[in-house]
Amino acid sequence: MKVFKFGGASVKSAAAVRNTATIIHSFSNQALLVVVSAMGKTTNALERVVAAILRQQDYQSELEQLKHYHEEIMRDLFPQNHPIYAAVLREFDRIESFESQLWSEDQLYDQIVSIGEVVSTRIVAAFMQKQHGSGLWLDARDYIVTDDTYREGKIDWQTTKHAIASLDFKVNPLLITQGFIGRNAAGYTTTLGREGSDFTAAIFAFCLGAESVTIWKDVPGVMNADPKRLSAATVFDELPFKEAAEMTYYGASVIHPKTIKPLANAGIPLLVKNFDDPSLPGTRIHECKVDDLPPLIVFKDNQCLISCKVVDYTFIDETQLSVIFKALSDLDIKINLMQNSAISFSFCVDFRENKVLPLIERLQHHFEVYYNTGLTLITIKNYDEKTFDFYRKQKSVILEQSSRSTLQVLVKN
Repeated sequence: MKVFKFGGASVKSAAAVRNTATIIHSFSNQALLVVVSAMGKTTNALERVVAAILRQQDYQSELEQLKHYHEEIMRDLFPQNHPIYAAVLREFDRIESFESQLWSEDQLYDQIVSIGEVVSTRIVAAFMQKQHGSGLWLDARDYIVTDDTYREGKIDWQTTKHAIASLDFKVNPLLITQGFIGRNAAGYTTTLGREGSDFTAAIFAFCLGAESVTIWKDVPGVMNADPKRLSAATVFDELPFKEAAEMTYYGASVIHPKTIKPLANAGIPLLVKNFDDPSLPGTRIHECKVDDLPPLIVFKDNQCLISCKVVDYTFIDETQLSVIFKALSDLDIKINLMQNSAISFSFCVDFRENKVLPLIERLQHHFEVYYNTGLTLITIKNYDEKTFDFYRKQKSVILEQSSRSTLQVLVKN
Protein backbone atom coordinates (compact mmCIF):
# COMPACT_ATOMS: atom_id res chain seq x y z
CA MET A 1 0.00 0.00 0.00
CA LYS A 2 0.98 3.63 -0.49
CA VAL A 3 0.48 6.83 1.48
CA PHE A 4 -0.43 10.13 -0.23
CA LYS A 5 -0.44 13.57 1.32
CA PHE A 6 -2.27 16.55 -0.19
CA GLY A 7 -1.64 20.04 1.20
CA GLY A 8 -4.01 22.97 1.53
CA ALA A 9 -3.36 24.29 -1.99
CA SER A 10 -4.48 20.97 -3.50
CA VAL A 11 -7.97 21.33 -1.95
CA LYS A 12 -8.35 25.13 -1.87
CA SER A 13 -11.34 25.19 -4.27
CA ALA A 14 -13.96 22.91 -5.80
CA ALA A 15 -11.82 22.56 -8.92
CA ALA A 16 -8.82 21.63 -6.79
CA VAL A 17 -10.85 19.00 -4.90
CA ARG A 18 -11.94 17.50 -8.23
CA ASN A 19 -8.33 17.38 -9.39
CA THR A 20 -7.23 15.72 -6.15
CA ALA A 21 -10.04 13.18 -6.47
CA THR A 22 -8.94 12.40 -10.03
CA ILE A 23 -5.36 11.75 -8.88
CA ILE A 24 -6.56 9.51 -6.04
CA HIS A 25 -8.91 7.58 -8.33
CA SER A 26 -6.12 6.98 -10.85
CA PHE A 27 -4.51 4.74 -8.19
CA SER A 28 -7.73 2.86 -7.40
CA ASN A 29 -6.12 -0.49 -8.23
CA GLN A 30 -4.09 -0.42 -4.99
CA ALA A 31 -4.54 0.27 -1.30
CA LEU A 32 -4.13 3.94 -0.38
CA LEU A 33 -4.12 5.98 2.78
CA VAL A 34 -4.60 9.66 1.92
CA VAL A 35 -3.67 12.45 4.33
CA VAL A 36 -5.30 15.83 3.62
CA SER A 37 -4.54 19.26 5.09
CA ALA A 38 -6.99 22.08 5.80
CA MET A 39 -8.35 23.85 2.73
CA GLY A 40 -6.43 26.84 1.41
CA LYS A 41 -5.60 29.30 4.17
CA THR A 42 -8.10 27.86 6.68
CA THR A 43 -5.43 27.26 9.34
CA ASN A 44 -4.42 30.93 9.22
CA ALA A 45 -8.05 31.97 9.61
CA LEU A 46 -8.59 29.63 12.56
CA GLU A 47 -5.44 31.03 14.17
CA ARG A 48 -7.05 34.46 13.94
CA VAL A 49 -10.16 33.06 15.64
CA VAL A 50 -8.00 31.73 18.48
CA ALA A 51 -6.24 35.09 18.82
CA ALA A 52 -9.58 36.92 18.99
CA ILE A 53 -10.90 34.57 21.68
CA LEU A 54 -7.75 35.04 23.75
CA ARG A 55 -8.10 38.81 23.47
CA GLN A 56 -11.82 38.49 24.31
CA GLN A 57 -12.70 40.05 20.98
CA ASP A 58 -15.50 39.14 18.58
CA TYR A 59 -14.55 36.36 16.18
CA GLN A 60 -17.93 35.70 14.55
CA SER A 61 -17.12 37.64 11.38
CA GLU A 62 -13.96 35.58 10.81
CA LEU A 63 -15.85 32.37 11.52
CA GLU A 64 -18.72 33.27 9.19
CA GLN A 65 -16.25 33.92 6.39
CA LEU A 66 -14.75 30.46 6.98
CA LYS A 67 -18.17 28.82 6.90
CA HIS A 68 -19.04 30.69 3.72
CA TYR A 69 -15.76 29.65 2.07
CA HIS A 70 -16.41 25.97 2.76
CA GLU A 71 -20.09 26.24 1.81
CA GLU A 72 -19.13 27.71 -1.56
CA ILE A 73 -16.86 24.75 -2.24
CA MET A 74 -19.54 22.27 -1.13
CA ARG A 75 -22.23 23.90 -3.28
CA ASP A 76 -20.04 23.29 -6.31
CA LEU A 77 -19.46 19.64 -5.38
CA PHE A 78 -22.71 18.39 -3.79
CA PRO A 79 -26.48 18.76 -4.16
CA GLN A 80 -28.21 20.95 -1.57
CA ASN A 81 -29.66 18.04 0.41
CA HIS A 82 -26.33 16.26 0.91
CA PRO A 83 -25.52 15.47 4.58
CA ILE A 84 -22.00 16.92 4.23
CA TYR A 85 -23.35 20.45 4.85
CA ALA A 86 -24.63 19.60 8.33
CA ALA A 87 -21.50 17.59 9.16
CA VAL A 88 -19.21 20.51 8.32
CA LEU A 89 -21.28 23.12 10.15
CA ARG A 90 -21.34 20.93 13.27
CA GLU A 91 -17.54 21.01 13.33
CA PHE A 92 -17.40 24.80 13.13
CA ASP A 93 -20.17 25.19 15.72
CA ARG A 94 -18.02 23.36 18.26
CA ILE A 95 -15.84 26.48 18.57
CA GLU A 96 -18.43 28.20 20.77
CA SER A 97 -18.22 25.39 23.34
CA PHE A 98 -14.42 25.79 23.49
CA GLU A 99 -14.61 29.50 24.24
CA SER A 100 -15.53 29.10 27.91
CA GLN A 101 -13.07 26.32 28.75
CA LEU A 102 -10.29 27.00 31.25
CA TRP A 103 -7.55 25.83 28.93
CA SER A 104 -4.05 27.08 28.26
CA GLU A 105 -3.49 29.12 25.13
CA ASP A 106 -1.83 26.19 23.37
CA GLN A 107 -4.56 23.72 24.33
CA LEU A 108 -7.25 26.07 23.03
CA TYR A 109 -5.21 26.51 19.83
CA ASP A 110 -5.13 22.78 19.17
CA GLN A 111 -8.86 22.21 19.76
CA ILE A 112 -9.82 24.99 17.34
CA VAL A 113 -7.15 24.91 14.63
CA SER A 114 -7.54 21.13 14.16
CA ILE A 115 -11.09 21.70 12.89
CA GLY A 116 -9.67 22.76 9.50
CA GLU A 117 -8.28 19.28 8.83
CA VAL A 118 -11.41 17.53 10.07
CA VAL A 119 -13.63 19.59 7.77
CA SER A 120 -11.46 19.25 4.66
CA THR A 121 -11.21 15.47 4.99
CA ARG A 122 -14.95 15.11 5.48
CA ILE A 123 -15.50 17.02 2.23
CA VAL A 124 -12.88 15.06 0.24
CA ALA A 125 -14.10 11.68 1.56
CA ALA A 126 -17.73 12.56 0.81
CA PHE A 127 -16.80 13.67 -2.71
CA MET A 128 -14.85 10.47 -3.37
CA GLN A 129 -17.89 8.48 -2.26
CA LYS A 130 -20.21 10.54 -4.46
CA GLN A 131 -18.01 10.41 -7.58
CA HIS A 132 -16.29 7.05 -7.29
CA GLY A 133 -18.10 5.08 -4.58
CA SER A 134 -14.99 4.71 -2.44
CA GLY A 135 -13.20 6.51 0.36
CA LEU A 136 -13.71 5.90 4.09
CA TRP A 137 -13.26 8.89 6.41
CA LEU A 138 -10.85 8.10 9.21
CA ASP A 139 -10.31 10.15 12.37
CA ALA A 140 -6.51 10.36 12.76
CA ARG A 141 -6.97 11.11 16.46
CA ASP A 142 -8.16 7.53 17.00
CA TYR A 143 -4.78 6.28 15.77
CA ILE A 144 -2.07 8.88 16.44
CA VAL A 145 -1.47 9.13 20.19
CA THR A 146 0.71 11.89 21.66
CA ASP A 147 1.78 13.29 25.00
CA ASP A 148 0.33 16.49 26.47
CA THR A 149 2.59 18.90 24.58
CA TYR A 150 0.03 21.04 22.80
CA ARG A 151 1.07 22.53 19.44
CA GLU A 152 4.07 20.15 19.29
CA GLY A 153 2.73 16.76 20.32
CA LYS A 154 5.32 14.01 20.90
CA ILE A 155 4.28 10.67 19.40
CA ASP A 156 3.65 7.67 21.64
CA TRP A 157 5.06 5.31 19.02
CA GLN A 158 4.19 2.03 20.69
CA THR A 159 0.51 2.88 21.20
CA THR A 160 0.26 4.58 17.82
CA LYS A 161 1.80 1.65 15.95
CA HIS A 162 -0.53 -0.82 17.66
CA ALA A 163 -3.58 1.28 16.73
CA ILE A 164 -2.55 1.85 13.11
CA ALA A 165 -1.71 -1.84 12.63
CA SER A 166 -5.41 -2.61 13.12
CA LEU A 167 -6.37 -0.89 9.84
CA ASP A 168 -7.76 -3.34 7.28
CA PHE A 169 -7.25 -2.28 3.66
CA LYS A 170 -8.97 -5.42 2.36
CA VAL A 171 -12.27 -4.08 3.65
CA ASN A 172 -11.57 -0.43 2.78
CA PRO A 173 -8.75 0.01 0.22
CA LEU A 174 -9.05 3.83 0.33
CA LEU A 175 -8.80 5.63 3.68
CA ILE A 176 -8.90 9.43 3.93
CA THR A 177 -7.62 11.07 7.10
CA GLN A 178 -6.28 14.29 8.58
CA GLY A 179 -2.76 15.57 8.75
CA PHE A 180 -1.32 17.55 11.65
CA ILE A 181 -3.48 16.16 14.48
CA GLY A 182 -3.50 13.49 17.18
CA ARG A 183 -4.97 12.92 20.63
CA ASN A 184 -3.47 12.67 24.11
CA ALA A 185 -4.37 10.17 26.85
CA ALA A 186 -6.88 12.63 28.33
CA GLY A 187 -8.82 12.63 25.06
CA TYR A 188 -7.95 16.14 23.92
CA THR A 189 -6.82 16.97 20.40
CA THR A 190 -3.15 17.79 19.96
CA THR A 191 -1.31 19.08 16.91
CA LEU A 192 2.09 17.95 15.67
CA GLY A 193 3.59 21.33 14.83
CA ARG A 194 2.72 23.81 12.09
CA GLU A 195 2.64 22.20 8.62
CA GLY A 196 2.78 18.80 10.33
CA SER A 197 0.69 16.89 7.78
CA ASP A 198 3.84 15.54 6.09
CA PHE A 199 4.82 14.04 9.43
CA THR A 200 1.39 12.42 9.74
CA ALA A 201 1.91 10.73 6.39
CA ALA A 202 5.31 9.45 7.56
CA ILE A 203 3.83 8.13 10.82
CA PHE A 204 1.16 6.11 9.00
CA ALA A 205 3.68 4.89 6.41
CA PHE A 206 6.15 3.77 9.08
CA CYS A 207 3.51 1.95 11.12
CA LEU A 208 1.99 0.27 8.04
CA GLY A 209 5.26 -0.61 6.30
CA ALA A 210 4.10 1.33 3.24
CA GLU A 211 5.71 1.00 -0.18
CA SER A 212 6.20 4.77 -0.44
CA VAL A 213 4.93 8.19 0.61
CA THR A 214 4.01 10.78 -2.02
CA ILE A 215 3.60 14.44 -1.10
CA TRP A 216 1.59 16.29 -3.77
CA LYS A 217 2.64 19.95 -4.05
CA ASP A 218 2.17 22.99 -6.28
CA VAL A 219 5.85 22.77 -7.31
CA PRO A 220 7.45 20.26 -9.72
CA GLY A 221 9.51 18.66 -6.92
CA VAL A 222 12.08 19.57 -4.29
CA MET A 223 13.98 22.61 -5.53
CA ASN A 224 17.31 24.09 -4.50
CA ALA A 225 15.57 27.34 -3.52
CA ASP A 226 12.10 28.79 -3.13
CA PRO A 227 11.06 29.67 -6.73
CA LYS A 228 9.06 32.61 -5.35
CA ARG A 229 12.34 34.14 -4.15
CA LEU A 230 14.77 32.83 -6.77
CA SER A 231 13.35 32.33 -10.25
CA ALA A 232 16.36 30.26 -11.34
CA ALA A 233 15.65 27.51 -8.81
CA THR A 234 16.05 23.97 -10.19
CA VAL A 235 14.44 20.63 -9.31
CA PHE A 236 16.37 17.75 -7.73
CA ASP A 237 15.72 14.43 -9.49
CA GLU A 238 16.70 12.57 -6.34
CA LEU A 239 18.10 13.32 -2.90
CA PRO A 240 19.65 11.23 -0.14
CA PHE A 241 17.67 11.05 3.11
CA LYS A 242 20.53 12.79 4.93
CA GLU A 243 20.54 15.76 2.55
CA ALA A 244 16.76 16.12 2.79
CA ALA A 245 16.91 15.95 6.59
CA GLU A 246 19.45 18.76 6.70
CA MET A 247 17.33 20.83 4.31
CA THR A 248 14.33 20.58 6.61
CA TYR A 249 16.46 21.36 9.67
CA TYR A 250 17.56 24.64 8.11
CA GLY A 251 13.97 25.57 7.31
CA ALA A 252 13.19 24.35 3.77
CA SER A 253 9.38 24.41 3.83
CA VAL A 254 8.76 21.82 1.12
CA ILE A 255 8.91 19.01 3.73
CA HIS A 256 8.15 19.08 7.47
CA PRO A 257 11.35 18.55 9.53
CA LYS A 258 10.08 15.44 11.35
CA THR A 259 9.09 13.62 8.16
CA ILE A 260 12.42 12.12 7.15
CA LYS A 261 13.44 10.16 10.26
CA PRO A 262 10.68 7.49 10.34
CA LEU A 263 10.89 6.99 6.57
CA ALA A 264 14.68 6.72 6.53
CA ASN A 265 14.64 4.31 9.46
CA ALA A 266 12.16 2.08 7.63
CA GLY A 267 13.72 2.55 4.17
CA ILE A 268 10.49 3.98 2.73
CA PRO A 269 11.12 6.36 -0.20
CA LEU A 270 9.52 9.81 -0.19
CA LEU A 271 8.28 11.22 -3.50
CA VAL A 272 7.46 14.89 -4.03
CA LYS A 273 5.24 15.39 -7.06
CA ASN A 274 3.22 18.14 -8.72
CA PHE A 275 -0.57 17.91 -8.40
CA ASP A 276 -1.13 20.21 -11.40
CA ASP A 277 0.87 17.86 -13.66
CA PRO A 278 1.17 14.36 -12.17
CA SER A 279 3.11 13.23 -15.26
CA LEU A 280 6.19 15.18 -14.09
CA PRO A 281 8.78 12.90 -12.47
CA GLY A 282 9.15 14.99 -9.31
CA THR A 283 11.84 14.23 -6.73
CA ARG A 284 12.63 10.89 -5.12
CA ILE A 285 14.16 11.02 -1.63
CA HIS A 286 15.72 7.72 -0.62
CA GLU A 287 18.94 6.05 0.46
CA CYS A 288 21.33 7.01 -2.34
CA LYS A 289 24.45 9.00 -3.16
CA VAL A 290 24.29 12.06 -5.40
CA ASP A 291 27.50 13.80 -6.42
CA ASP A 292 27.90 17.53 -7.12
CA LEU A 293 24.62 18.77 -5.72
CA PRO A 294 23.97 22.45 -6.53
CA PRO A 295 23.90 24.96 -3.67
CA LEU A 296 20.75 24.73 -1.59
CA ILE A 297 19.45 28.13 -0.46
CA VAL A 298 16.90 28.36 2.35
CA PHE A 299 15.24 31.53 3.63
CA LYS A 300 13.72 31.43 7.12
CA ASP A 301 11.71 34.54 8.01
CA ASN A 302 10.34 35.85 11.32
CA GLN A 303 13.58 35.25 13.21
CA CYS A 304 14.65 36.73 16.53
CA LEU A 305 18.27 37.22 17.58
CA ILE A 306 18.78 37.11 21.35
CA SER A 307 22.10 38.10 22.93
CA CYS A 308 22.93 37.31 26.56
CA LYS A 309 25.78 39.33 28.04
CA VAL A 310 27.32 38.55 31.42
CA VAL A 311 27.07 41.49 33.83
CA ASP A 312 30.36 41.13 35.76
CA TYR A 313 32.85 40.42 32.95
CA THR A 314 32.90 36.71 33.76
CA PHE A 315 33.65 34.74 30.63
CA ILE A 316 30.83 32.77 29.03
CA ASP A 317 31.41 29.20 30.15
CA GLU A 318 29.48 25.98 30.74
CA THR A 319 27.75 27.39 33.82
CA GLN A 320 26.19 30.31 31.92
CA LEU A 321 25.43 28.12 28.92
CA SER A 322 23.60 25.61 31.10
CA VAL A 323 21.32 28.39 32.38
CA ILE A 324 20.51 29.47 28.82
CA PHE A 325 19.95 25.96 27.48
CA LYS A 326 17.78 24.93 30.42
CA ALA A 327 15.53 27.93 29.79
CA LEU A 328 15.31 27.03 26.10
CA SER A 329 14.53 23.40 26.93
CA ASP A 330 11.89 24.27 29.53
CA LEU A 331 10.09 26.52 27.03
CA ASP A 332 10.56 24.03 24.15
CA ILE A 333 12.38 26.54 21.91
CA LYS A 334 14.73 25.35 19.18
CA ILE A 335 17.90 27.27 18.27
CA ASN A 336 18.42 27.91 14.56
CA LEU A 337 21.88 29.49 14.91
CA MET A 338 24.22 30.28 17.81
CA GLN A 339 27.48 32.10 18.34
CA ASN A 340 29.49 33.19 21.38
CA SER A 341 32.21 35.64 22.31
CA ALA A 342 34.15 36.00 25.56
CA ILE A 343 31.33 37.69 27.47
CA SER A 344 28.18 37.10 25.42
CA PHE A 345 26.19 34.31 23.81
CA SER A 346 23.89 35.02 20.87
CA PHE A 347 21.33 32.72 19.33
CA CYS A 348 18.60 32.89 16.71
CA VAL A 349 15.11 31.38 17.16
CA ASP A 350 11.73 31.49 15.47
CA PHE A 351 9.84 34.46 16.91
CA ARG A 352 6.75 33.26 18.73
CA GLU A 353 5.84 36.01 21.15
CA ASN A 354 4.20 33.75 23.74
CA LYS A 355 7.45 31.78 24.04
CA VAL A 356 10.21 34.27 23.28
CA LEU A 357 9.07 36.97 25.69
CA PRO A 358 8.93 34.59 28.69
CA LEU A 359 12.39 33.33 27.66
CA ILE A 360 13.81 36.86 27.65
CA GLU A 361 12.22 37.62 31.01
CA ARG A 362 13.75 34.48 32.48
CA LEU A 363 17.22 35.17 31.07
CA GLN A 364 17.17 38.75 32.38
CA HIS A 365 17.59 37.35 35.91
CA HIS A 366 21.10 36.27 34.92
CA PHE A 367 22.24 38.41 31.97
CA GLU A 368 21.89 41.68 30.15
CA VAL A 369 19.59 40.61 27.32
CA TYR A 370 19.24 42.29 23.93
CA TYR A 371 17.07 41.13 21.08
CA ASN A 372 16.15 41.97 17.48
CA THR A 373 13.03 40.76 15.66
CA GLY A 374 11.90 40.80 12.03
CA LEU A 375 15.04 39.07 10.78
CA THR A 376 15.65 36.52 8.01
CA LEU A 377 18.08 33.63 8.32
CA ILE A 378 19.59 32.61 4.99
CA THR A 379 21.31 29.22 4.84
CA ILE A 380 23.41 28.16 1.83
CA LYS A 381 24.30 24.48 1.95
CA ASN A 382 26.86 23.01 -0.48
CA TYR A 383 27.89 26.57 -1.34
CA ASP A 384 30.25 27.38 -4.18
CA GLU A 385 32.49 30.42 -4.45
CA LYS A 386 29.87 32.48 -6.25
CA THR A 387 27.05 31.91 -3.75
CA PHE A 388 29.41 32.24 -0.79
CA ASP A 389 30.57 35.68 -1.89
CA PHE A 390 27.11 36.86 -2.93
CA TYR A 391 25.34 36.11 0.35
CA ARG A 392 28.15 37.31 2.57
CA LYS A 393 27.83 40.70 0.88
CA GLN A 394 24.09 41.03 1.50
CA LYS A 395 23.05 44.35 3.01
CA SER A 396 22.26 44.51 6.72
CA VAL A 397 24.04 41.30 7.72
CA ILE A 398 24.11 41.27 11.53
CA LEU A 399 25.52 37.78 12.05
CA GLU A 400 27.49 35.40 9.84
CA GLN A 401 28.72 31.85 10.34
CA SER A 402 30.29 29.33 7.99
CA SER A 403 31.63 25.78 7.96
CA ARG A 404 33.17 23.63 5.23
CA SER A 405 29.84 23.14 3.48
CA THR A 406 27.36 25.60 4.98
CA LEU A 407 27.09 29.39 5.19
CA GLN A 408 24.48 31.13 7.32
CA VAL A 409 23.79 34.85 7.40
CA LEU A 410 21.23 36.64 9.52
CA VAL A 411 19.92 39.80 7.89
CA LYS A 412 17.54 42.62 8.63
CA ASN A 413 14.59 42.62 6.27
